[in-house]
Amino acid sequence: MSERLSAVVVSEGLSVYVADVVSGMRRPEQRRNAEAYVVGMLAQGDRKSLQPVVERQGGTLAAYESLQQFVADSPWDPGLVLRAVAERVCPQIDVDAWILDDTGFPKQGKHSPGVKRQYSGTLGKTGNCQIGVSVHAAGASGTVPLGWALYLPQEWCSDAARRRRAKIPEGVTFKTKPQLALALAQAAASWQITKVPVLGDAAYGINTELRTGLHELGLQYVLSIDPKIKLFESSTVFSVAPPSGTAGRPHSRLVPDRAPRSVSQIVGDLDPAAFELVAYRAGVNEDAPDLFGRFAFLRVIAMHPVIRDHLQPREEWLIVEWPEGAEEPCDYWISNLAEDSSHEQLARLARMRWMIELDYKQLKGHLGLDHYEGRSWLGWHHHAALVTLAHGWLTEQRQDPFHPRPD
Repeated sequence: MSERLSAVVVSEGLSVYVADVVSGMRRPEQRRNAEAYVVGMLAQGDRKSLQPVVERQGGTLAAYESLQQFVADSPWDPGLVLRAVAERVCPQIDVDAWILDDTGFPKQGKHSPGVKRQYSGTLGKTGNCQIGVSVHAAGASGTVPLGWALYLPQEWCSDAARRRRAKIPEGVTFKTKPQLALALAQAAASWQITKVPVLGDAAYGINTELRTGLHELGLQYVLSIDPKIKLFESSTVFSVAPPSGTAGRPHSRLVPDRAPRSVSQIVGDLDPAAFELVAYRAGVNEDAPDLFGRFAFLRVIAMHPVIRDHLQPREEWLIVEWPEGAEEPCDYWISNLAEDSSHEQLARLARMRWMIELDYKQLKGHLGLDHYEGRSWLGWHHHAALVTLAHGWLTEQRQDPFHPRPD
Protein backbone atom coordinates (compact mmCIF):
# COMPACT_ATOMS: atom_id res chain seq x y z
CA MET A 1 0.00 0.00 0.00
CA SER A 2 1.35 3.44 -0.92
CA GLU A 3 2.91 5.61 1.81
CA ARG A 4 0.68 8.44 0.54
CA LEU A 5 -2.36 6.79 2.10
CA SER A 6 -3.53 8.51 5.27
CA ALA A 7 -2.89 6.82 8.60
CA VAL A 8 -6.58 6.16 9.19
CA VAL A 9 -6.69 3.95 6.09
CA VAL A 10 -4.00 1.50 7.12
CA SER A 11 -5.60 0.49 10.41
CA GLU A 12 -6.72 -3.08 10.89
CA GLY A 13 -10.06 -1.74 12.07
CA LEU A 14 -10.94 -0.57 8.58
CA SER A 15 -10.68 -4.09 7.19
CA VAL A 16 -12.90 -5.41 9.98
CA TYR A 17 -15.43 -2.62 9.38
CA VAL A 18 -15.60 -3.16 5.61
CA ALA A 19 -15.82 -6.94 6.00
CA ASP A 20 -18.81 -6.52 8.31
CA VAL A 21 -20.65 -4.04 6.09
CA VAL A 22 -20.12 -5.94 2.80
CA SER A 23 -20.69 -9.40 4.24
CA GLY A 24 -23.79 -9.67 2.05
CA MET A 25 -21.66 -9.73 -1.11
CA ARG A 26 -21.47 -13.32 -2.27
CA ARG A 27 -18.04 -13.47 -3.87
CA PRO A 28 -14.66 -13.01 -2.14
CA GLU A 29 -13.35 -10.87 -5.01
CA GLN A 30 -16.31 -8.50 -4.57
CA ARG A 31 -15.47 -8.06 -0.91
CA ARG A 32 -11.78 -7.50 -1.70
CA ASN A 33 -12.64 -4.94 -4.35
CA ALA A 34 -14.99 -3.16 -1.96
CA GLU A 35 -12.18 -2.70 0.54
CA ALA A 36 -9.75 -1.56 -2.16
CA TYR A 37 -12.25 1.01 -3.43
CA VAL A 38 -12.98 2.35 0.06
CA VAL A 39 -9.27 2.62 0.79
CA GLY A 40 -8.97 4.65 -2.39
CA MET A 41 -11.77 6.98 -1.31
CA LEU A 42 -10.16 7.54 2.09
CA ALA A 43 -6.64 8.01 0.72
CA GLN A 44 -5.01 11.38 0.36
CA GLY A 45 -5.17 12.81 -3.14
CA ASP A 46 -7.16 15.32 -5.13
CA ARG A 47 -8.83 12.90 -7.54
CA LYS A 48 -10.84 9.87 -6.45
CA SER A 49 -11.69 8.55 -9.91
CA LEU A 50 -10.75 4.95 -10.67
CA GLN A 51 -7.34 5.33 -12.30
CA PRO A 52 -5.67 7.44 -9.57
CA VAL A 53 -7.31 5.28 -6.90
CA VAL A 54 -5.63 2.18 -8.34
CA GLU A 55 -2.33 3.97 -8.93
CA ARG A 56 -2.12 5.17 -5.32
CA GLN A 57 -2.38 1.55 -4.20
CA GLY A 58 0.34 0.41 -6.61
CA GLY A 59 -2.20 -1.58 -8.62
CA THR A 60 -1.74 -3.33 -11.94
CA LEU A 61 -3.82 -3.18 -15.11
CA ALA A 62 -5.54 -6.36 -13.98
CA ALA A 63 -6.42 -4.71 -10.66
CA TYR A 64 -7.81 -1.71 -12.53
CA GLU A 65 -9.97 -3.87 -14.79
CA SER A 66 -11.25 -5.91 -11.85
CA LEU A 67 -12.19 -2.80 -9.88
CA GLN A 68 -13.79 -1.20 -12.91
CA GLN A 69 -15.98 -4.25 -13.52
CA PHE A 70 -16.86 -4.41 -9.81
CA VAL A 71 -18.12 -0.82 -9.76
CA ALA A 72 -19.72 -0.56 -13.19
CA ASP A 73 -21.29 -3.98 -13.80
CA SER A 74 -20.96 -6.44 -10.93
CA PRO A 75 -24.42 -7.62 -9.81
CA TRP A 76 -24.33 -6.64 -6.13
CA ASP A 77 -27.09 -4.63 -4.48
CA PRO A 78 -25.96 -1.17 -3.29
CA GLY A 79 -29.04 -0.99 -1.08
CA LEU A 80 -27.70 -3.82 1.09
CA VAL A 81 -24.48 -1.87 1.71
CA LEU A 82 -26.39 1.32 2.56
CA ARG A 83 -28.59 -0.59 4.98
CA ALA A 84 -25.63 -2.27 6.66
CA VAL A 85 -23.87 1.08 7.12
CA ALA A 86 -27.02 2.71 8.50
CA GLU A 87 -27.83 -0.09 10.94
CA ARG A 88 -24.24 -0.07 12.22
CA VAL A 89 -23.59 3.68 12.40
CA CYS A 90 -26.98 5.26 13.24
CA PRO A 91 -27.14 3.86 16.80
CA GLN A 92 -23.75 5.47 17.49
CA ILE A 93 -24.73 9.02 16.55
CA ASP A 94 -28.08 9.45 18.36
CA VAL A 95 -30.06 10.41 15.26
CA ASP A 96 -32.51 13.32 15.58
CA ALA A 97 -33.69 13.74 11.98
CA TRP A 98 -33.58 12.45 8.41
CA ILE A 99 -32.89 15.11 5.81
CA LEU A 100 -34.04 14.97 2.18
CA ASP A 101 -32.16 16.92 -0.47
CA ASP A 102 -30.54 16.72 -3.89
CA THR A 103 -27.16 17.74 -5.23
CA GLY A 104 -25.65 18.36 -8.65
CA PHE A 105 -22.72 16.62 -10.33
CA PRO A 106 -21.23 18.76 -13.15
CA LYS A 107 -20.48 16.70 -16.26
CA GLN A 108 -19.02 17.15 -19.71
CA GLY A 109 -20.75 15.52 -22.67
CA LYS A 110 -24.11 13.80 -22.80
CA HIS A 111 -23.51 10.10 -22.17
CA SER A 112 -23.41 9.88 -18.34
CA PRO A 113 -26.83 8.60 -17.21
CA GLY A 114 -29.27 11.38 -16.42
CA VAL A 115 -27.00 14.19 -17.57
CA LYS A 116 -28.56 17.24 -19.23
CA ARG A 117 -28.65 21.00 -18.92
CA GLN A 118 -30.76 21.47 -15.81
CA TYR A 119 -30.88 23.68 -12.76
CA SER A 120 -28.64 22.63 -9.90
CA GLY A 121 -28.64 24.26 -6.49
CA THR A 122 -25.05 23.09 -6.16
CA LEU A 123 -24.07 25.11 -9.22
CA GLY A 124 -26.50 27.90 -8.39
CA LYS A 125 -27.52 27.97 -12.04
CA THR A 126 -28.49 25.83 -15.02
CA GLY A 127 -25.62 23.67 -16.22
CA ASN A 128 -24.73 20.31 -17.73
CA CYS A 129 -25.00 17.95 -14.79
CA GLN A 130 -26.50 14.91 -13.12
CA ILE A 131 -28.78 15.30 -10.10
CA GLY A 132 -28.64 12.87 -7.21
CA VAL A 133 -31.42 12.70 -4.61
CA SER A 134 -30.46 11.55 -1.14
CA VAL A 135 -31.65 11.11 2.43
CA HIS A 136 -29.28 11.50 5.38
CA ALA A 137 -29.52 10.76 9.10
CA ALA A 138 -28.29 13.61 11.33
CA GLY A 139 -27.44 12.98 14.95
CA ALA A 140 -25.75 14.43 17.98
CA SER A 141 -22.42 12.86 17.02
CA GLY A 142 -22.44 12.94 13.25
CA THR A 143 -24.31 12.17 10.05
CA VAL A 144 -24.63 9.26 7.66
CA PRO A 145 -26.34 8.96 4.23
CA LEU A 146 -29.21 6.48 4.13
CA GLY A 147 -29.90 6.34 0.41
CA TRP A 148 -29.13 7.66 -3.07
CA ALA A 149 -31.14 7.85 -6.29
CA LEU A 150 -30.03 9.26 -9.63
CA TYR A 151 -32.67 11.54 -11.14
CA LEU A 152 -33.51 10.46 -14.70
CA PRO A 153 -35.10 13.27 -16.78
CA GLN A 154 -38.04 12.41 -19.03
CA GLU A 155 -35.98 12.80 -22.21
CA TRP A 156 -33.68 10.04 -20.98
CA CYS A 157 -36.58 7.75 -20.13
CA SER A 158 -37.85 7.79 -23.71
CA ASP A 159 -34.45 7.51 -25.45
CA ALA A 160 -33.87 3.78 -25.94
CA ALA A 161 -30.37 4.20 -27.41
CA ARG A 162 -29.08 6.34 -24.54
CA ARG A 163 -30.67 4.03 -21.99
CA ARG A 164 -28.98 1.03 -23.59
CA ARG A 165 -25.54 2.68 -23.61
CA ALA A 166 -25.89 3.70 -19.95
CA LYS A 167 -27.24 0.23 -19.01
CA ILE A 168 -30.38 1.68 -17.42
CA PRO A 169 -32.70 -1.18 -16.37
CA GLU A 170 -36.00 -1.50 -18.20
CA GLY A 171 -37.96 -1.09 -14.98
CA VAL A 172 -36.56 2.39 -14.32
CA THR A 173 -39.20 4.97 -15.28
CA PHE A 174 -39.50 8.69 -14.81
CA LYS A 175 -39.92 9.81 -11.21
CA THR A 176 -39.84 13.30 -9.82
CA LYS A 177 -37.30 14.20 -7.18
CA PRO A 178 -39.95 14.10 -4.40
CA GLN A 179 -41.04 10.65 -5.61
CA LEU A 180 -37.44 9.44 -5.47
CA ALA A 181 -37.02 10.94 -2.00
CA LEU A 182 -40.18 9.24 -0.75
CA ALA A 183 -38.95 5.87 -2.04
CA LEU A 184 -35.64 6.36 -0.22
CA ALA A 185 -37.44 7.26 3.01
CA GLN A 186 -39.71 4.25 2.62
CA ALA A 187 -36.71 1.95 2.26
CA ALA A 188 -34.99 3.42 5.32
CA ALA A 189 -38.20 3.12 7.35
CA SER A 190 -38.08 -0.66 6.85
CA TRP A 191 -34.59 -0.99 8.38
CA GLN A 192 -33.59 -1.59 11.99
CA ILE A 193 -32.99 2.08 12.73
CA THR A 194 -35.01 4.57 14.75
CA LYS A 195 -37.64 6.54 12.84
CA VAL A 196 -37.21 10.28 13.34
CA PRO A 197 -38.73 13.44 11.78
CA VAL A 198 -37.97 14.05 8.11
CA LEU A 199 -36.72 17.48 7.02
CA GLY A 200 -36.50 19.02 3.56
CA ASP A 201 -36.58 22.28 1.64
CA ALA A 202 -39.59 23.77 -0.14
CA ALA A 203 -39.02 21.73 -3.31
CA TYR A 204 -40.02 18.73 -1.19
CA GLY A 205 -42.32 20.42 1.31
CA ILE A 206 -44.78 21.77 -1.26
CA ASN A 207 -45.28 18.29 -2.69
CA THR A 208 -48.55 16.90 -1.35
CA GLU A 209 -47.78 13.34 -2.49
CA LEU A 210 -44.54 13.35 -0.50
CA ARG A 211 -46.12 14.70 2.68
CA THR A 212 -49.02 12.26 2.48
CA GLY A 213 -46.66 9.38 1.75
CA LEU A 214 -44.44 10.17 4.73
CA HIS A 215 -47.49 10.44 7.00
CA GLU A 216 -48.83 7.09 5.79
CA LEU A 217 -45.42 5.53 6.50
CA GLY A 218 -45.74 6.71 10.10
CA LEU A 219 -42.97 9.27 9.62
CA GLN A 220 -43.15 12.73 11.11
CA TYR A 221 -41.88 15.68 9.10
CA VAL A 222 -40.94 19.36 9.31
CA LEU A 223 -40.75 20.59 5.71
CA SER A 224 -40.22 24.05 4.25
CA ILE A 225 -43.10 25.40 2.18
CA ASP A 226 -43.85 28.28 -0.13
CA PRO A 227 -46.05 31.08 1.29
CA LYS A 228 -48.31 30.77 -1.76
CA ILE A 229 -49.69 27.34 -0.88
CA LYS A 230 -53.23 27.29 0.46
CA LEU A 231 -54.40 26.06 3.83
CA PHE A 232 -57.56 25.91 5.89
CA GLU A 233 -57.64 27.29 9.40
CA SER A 234 -58.05 24.62 12.06
CA SER A 235 -61.56 25.88 12.90
CA THR A 236 -62.80 25.00 9.40
CA VAL A 237 -65.79 22.64 9.45
CA PHE A 238 -66.03 20.00 6.72
CA SER A 239 -69.29 18.28 5.82
CA VAL A 240 -70.39 15.80 3.17
CA ALA A 241 -71.86 17.44 0.10
CA PRO A 242 -75.68 17.00 -0.09
CA PRO A 243 -77.04 14.69 -2.82
CA SER A 244 -77.81 16.34 -6.13
CA GLY A 245 -80.88 14.19 -6.80
CA THR A 246 -82.77 11.07 -5.78
CA ALA A 247 -80.70 8.62 -7.84
CA GLY A 248 -77.08 7.59 -7.75
CA ARG A 249 -74.57 7.08 -4.99
CA PRO A 250 -74.49 9.45 -2.04
CA HIS A 251 -71.64 11.96 -2.09
CA SER A 252 -68.55 11.33 0.00
CA ARG A 253 -66.67 14.46 -1.00
CA LEU A 254 -66.10 16.85 1.90
CA VAL A 255 -67.03 20.49 1.53
CA PRO A 256 -65.42 23.15 3.77
CA ASP A 257 -67.47 25.93 5.33
CA ARG A 258 -64.97 28.53 4.10
CA ALA A 259 -62.44 29.08 1.36
CA PRO A 260 -58.78 28.18 1.87
CA ARG A 261 -56.26 30.99 2.15
CA SER A 262 -52.61 31.26 1.27
CA VAL A 263 -49.99 31.05 3.97
CA SER A 264 -49.18 34.72 3.33
CA GLN A 265 -52.80 35.74 3.91
CA ILE A 266 -53.08 33.73 7.12
CA VAL A 267 -49.82 35.10 8.50
CA GLY A 268 -50.64 38.64 7.40
CA ASP A 269 -53.74 38.63 9.63
CA LEU A 270 -51.87 37.49 12.75
CA ASP A 271 -51.57 39.73 15.75
CA PRO A 272 -47.88 40.57 16.38
CA ALA A 273 -48.35 39.00 19.81
CA ALA A 274 -48.70 35.61 18.06
CA PHE A 275 -44.94 35.65 17.52
CA GLU A 276 -42.70 34.59 20.39
CA LEU A 277 -38.96 34.50 20.94
CA VAL A 278 -37.88 30.86 21.01
CA ALA A 279 -34.47 29.59 22.10
CA TYR A 280 -33.29 26.45 20.34
CA ARG A 281 -30.00 24.60 19.91
CA ALA A 282 -27.90 25.61 16.93
CA GLY A 283 -27.08 21.97 16.24
CA VAL A 284 -28.04 18.53 17.41
CA ASN A 285 -25.21 18.44 19.95
CA GLU A 286 -26.46 19.32 23.42
CA ASP A 287 -23.35 21.44 24.00
CA ALA A 288 -24.12 23.66 21.01
CA PRO A 289 -25.00 27.27 21.90
CA ASP A 290 -28.61 28.35 21.77
CA LEU A 291 -29.94 30.46 18.95
CA PHE A 292 -33.01 32.63 19.16
CA GLY A 293 -35.75 33.20 16.62
CA ARG A 294 -39.13 34.93 16.51
CA PHE A 295 -41.68 32.27 15.61
CA ALA A 296 -45.42 31.75 15.35
CA PHE A 297 -47.00 28.29 15.59
CA LEU A 298 -50.50 27.72 14.20
CA ARG A 299 -52.69 24.69 13.67
CA VAL A 300 -53.87 24.38 10.06
CA ILE A 301 -55.23 21.87 7.52
CA ALA A 302 -53.58 21.51 4.12
CA MET A 303 -55.97 22.07 1.23
CA HIS A 304 -54.76 19.68 -1.48
CA PRO A 305 -55.06 16.40 0.45
CA VAL A 306 -58.71 17.17 1.24
CA ILE A 307 -59.93 18.90 -1.91
CA ARG A 308 -57.80 17.27 -4.62
CA ASP A 309 -57.02 13.85 -3.12
CA HIS A 310 -60.29 13.47 -1.13
CA LEU A 311 -58.51 12.47 2.07
CA GLN A 312 -59.76 13.12 5.56
CA PRO A 313 -58.72 16.51 6.99
CA ARG A 314 -55.86 16.39 9.46
CA GLU A 315 -54.43 19.21 11.49
CA GLU A 316 -50.77 20.12 11.16
CA TRP A 317 -48.40 22.78 12.39
CA LEU A 318 -47.68 25.88 10.36
CA ILE A 319 -44.38 27.31 11.62
CA VAL A 320 -43.41 30.84 10.65
CA GLU A 321 -40.20 32.71 11.44
CA TRP A 322 -40.38 36.51 11.24
CA PRO A 323 -37.23 38.29 12.46
CA GLU A 324 -37.76 41.40 14.54
CA GLY A 325 -37.72 44.47 12.32
CA ALA A 326 -38.00 42.54 9.04
CA GLU A 327 -40.69 43.52 6.56
CA GLU A 328 -41.89 39.95 6.11
CA PRO A 329 -41.26 36.42 7.39
CA CYS A 330 -38.07 34.70 6.28
CA ASP A 331 -39.24 31.06 6.37
CA TYR A 332 -42.31 28.86 6.57
CA TRP A 333 -42.68 25.17 7.44
CA ILE A 334 -45.45 22.59 7.73
CA SER A 335 -45.24 19.71 10.19
CA ASN A 336 -47.28 16.70 11.26
CA LEU A 337 -45.61 16.49 14.67
CA ALA A 338 -48.00 15.93 17.55
CA GLU A 339 -50.14 18.82 18.76
CA ASP A 340 -48.39 18.80 22.14
CA SER A 341 -44.90 19.15 20.59
CA SER A 342 -42.87 21.88 22.23
CA HIS A 343 -42.17 25.07 20.34
CA GLU A 344 -38.45 24.58 21.00
CA GLN A 345 -38.53 21.17 19.32
CA LEU A 346 -40.41 22.51 16.30
CA ALA A 347 -38.04 25.45 15.89
CA ARG A 348 -34.95 23.29 16.33
CA LEU A 349 -36.07 20.75 13.73
CA ALA A 350 -37.07 23.49 11.32
CA ARG A 351 -33.56 24.92 11.53
CA MET A 352 -31.60 21.62 11.41
CA ARG A 353 -31.60 21.12 7.66
CA TRP A 354 -28.26 22.93 7.23
CA MET A 355 -26.50 19.79 8.50
CA ILE A 356 -26.89 18.12 5.11
CA GLU A 357 -24.42 20.64 3.70
CA LEU A 358 -21.79 19.19 6.04
CA ASP A 359 -22.45 15.75 4.57
CA TYR A 360 -22.22 16.94 0.97
CA LYS A 361 -19.03 18.86 1.76
CA GLN A 362 -17.27 15.78 3.12
CA LEU A 363 -18.75 13.35 0.60
CA LYS A 364 -17.60 15.50 -2.31
CA GLY A 365 -14.63 17.37 -0.95
CA HIS A 366 -12.87 14.48 0.78
CA LEU A 367 -14.40 11.21 -0.39
CA GLY A 368 -14.86 11.80 -4.11
CA LEU A 369 -18.62 11.42 -4.43
CA ASP A 370 -18.57 13.70 -7.49
CA HIS A 371 -15.46 12.14 -9.05
CA TYR A 372 -17.13 9.11 -10.64
CA GLU A 373 -16.37 9.10 -14.37
CA GLY A 374 -18.21 5.96 -15.43
CA ARG A 375 -21.24 5.92 -17.70
CA SER A 376 -23.14 3.10 -16.06
CA TRP A 377 -26.43 3.57 -14.18
CA LEU A 378 -25.56 0.78 -11.76
CA GLY A 379 -22.00 2.11 -11.46
CA TRP A 380 -23.23 5.49 -10.21
CA HIS A 381 -25.29 3.83 -7.47
CA HIS A 382 -22.44 1.46 -6.61
CA HIS A 383 -20.04 4.40 -6.30
CA ALA A 384 -22.46 6.33 -4.06
CA ALA A 385 -22.90 3.29 -1.79
CA LEU A 386 -19.14 2.73 -1.48
CA VAL A 387 -18.52 6.41 -0.73
CA THR A 388 -21.22 6.11 1.96
CA LEU A 389 -19.36 3.09 3.32
CA ALA A 390 -16.19 5.22 3.61
CA HIS A 391 -18.17 8.07 5.16
CA GLY A 392 -19.61 5.67 7.74
CA TRP A 393 -16.08 4.61 8.71
CA LEU A 394 -15.05 8.21 9.34
CA THR A 395 -18.21 8.86 11.35
CA GLU A 396 -17.57 5.76 13.43
CA GLN A 397 -13.95 6.74 14.08
CA ARG A 398 -15.06 10.10 15.47
CA GLN A 399 -16.93 8.28 18.22
CA ASP A 400 -13.70 6.79 19.63
CA PRO A 401 -12.10 9.20 22.14
CA PHE A 402 -8.84 7.24 22.09
CA HIS A 403 -8.13 7.68 18.40
CA PRO A 404 -7.21 10.82 16.46
CA ARG A 405 -10.29 12.17 14.71
CA PRO A 406 -10.09 11.92 10.93
CA ASP A 407 -10.94 14.92 8.76
